[in-house]
Amino acid sequence: MLRLIRLLVIALMAVACLAPASAKTLRMAYDADPTSLDPHEQLASATLQLSHLLFDPLLRFRQDLTLEPRLATSWEKIDDRTTRFHLREGVRFHSGRTLSAEDVVWTFNRLKQSPDFKALFEPFSEAKAVDALTIDLVTKGPYPLVLNLATYIFPMDRAFYSGTDERGRPKDEIVKQGASFASTHALGTGPFIITEREQGVRLTFKRFADYWDKASSGNVDEIVFTPIKEPATRVAALLAGDVDFIAPVPPTDFDRVKGDSCCTLVTMPSMRILAFELNRQRVPAFKDPRVRLAINYAVNRQGITSKIMRGFATPAGELSPPGYAGYDPALIPRFDLEKAKALMEQAGYANGFSVTMMAPNNRYIEDYRIAEAVAAMLARINIKVDLQTIPKAQYWQRFDERAGDIMMIGWQSDTEDSANFYEFLVMTPDAKTGYGQYNAGNYSNPEVDRLTLQTQTMTDASDRARVLQKIERILYDDAALVPLHWQHLSWAARKNVHIGPVLNVIDMPYLGDLVME
Repeated sequence: MLRLIRLLVIALMAVACLAPASAKTLRMAYDADPTSLDPHEQLASATLQLSHLLFDPLLRFRQDLTLEPRLATSWEKIDDRTTRFHLREGVRFHSGRTLSAEDVVWTFNRLKQSPDFKALFEPFSEAKAVDALTIDLVTKGPYPLVLNLATYIFPMDRAFYSGTDERGRPKDEIVKQGASFASTHALGTGPFIITEREQGVRLTFKRFADYWDKASSGNVDEIVFTPIKEPATRVAALLAGDVDFIAPVPPTDFDRVKGDSCCTLVTMPSMRILAFELNRQRVPAFKDPRVRLAINYAVNRQGITSKIMRGFATPAGELSPPGYAGYDPALIPRFDLEKAKALMEQAGYANGFSVTMMAPNNRYIEDYRIAEAVAAMLARINIKVDLQTIPKAQYWQRFDERAGDIMMIGWQSDTEDSANFYEFLVMTPDAKTGYGQYNAGNYSNPEVDRLTLQTQTMTDASDRARVLQKIERILYDDAALVPLHWQHLSWAARKNVHIGPVLNVIDMPYLGDLVME
């Protein structure tokens, strides 16, 4: 019996020696979990964050916003319309299949069919496999953002997503807010594989043992993701040691986190604009530019950023943030309550009118409190607001339905370019091209459409910047929507979790590279 026990102990020690000594489990909590596993279902930060875990892009942005090779090792211009990418050899999907140029072509063609992503790839005519590890991306004309768009291409295993599921539906079908094969199954080349998923409760990832990036110093073997909607509860879980990493951290808790020796707080400005869109089809008064201007003059952006955001945002009068080609410092945020009242009177709405407003309550920092504040501000010019705030999982379905007269939207240009704001938020909605996909105000201005498309073929940076700034001026003068502020970013982690090197201004932490002590 004693000999048997000794043999058992030796066996257990041998098994322990086989396990990587550096392997760690990261317990993380965000305000909500991704609504779908399909990388092409919704153009949202949560989708792209998940894509960097389960898939890999051709290229990705470094912290300084230069481009880093990932599945593409190099690239060159063949002519004004063609950019050639050379793929990394020996990259395996989670299925064991080897990545090829045909998988990239298949993924590109699927992106072109996505309601949310098709506008991004509208300037492209095709993707062509030159050989097994070489692909050409061909644009309709000269296009200055080809490499930026390559960061959106996360190759999918075309064999896994081909055919039909048990219900006889195509596995590659893209269904927004619906049950599809791709929304519940994910297979890419990324650093992690999903091992458990209970929507809204728990999401567990395990390190992909055959991951191609052996040079990565990341030592996280497992990620246990728990959505915690309430900001105070999320922070309390971190400080108590129940989780290792959280985001976002509300400005009201910055001092609380910084004052505790257990944790590190990281903040940085971002390019995400938070705005309200005014639906002109639902509310006839919104067709009058004087009413839209009145609303812009009635909203005290500085008050919102100082009192609600605690200075953790920058008031905005336009879509393009400082540093972008379209940014115009002359377009200052408006606020003049008396002027707002005068404009309402001039438009014949001195007695106001009633509207509905919708906003998420767990998507943007202090989103529901901001919505409440704006509703109170509009009441001062006799616009009576019926406000509804709901979790983001339900909000995006309502947003796509254009279910509110005024709807909140946050948008970050992940191409790092001003035109992306216009293509999605203010161009005339067009289901065929995907332009205006997130234009819940149904704003339409032919000159904005024309100039935005013009910038797609402009390769002279100075000339292009002048056109982008002209678009911003048109939107400002026309009060196309109500920009509020550029939201900053915040994360916090236990001291043994070195989050600094994997964070970035595009809010896509590269957790495959994360190191834990």
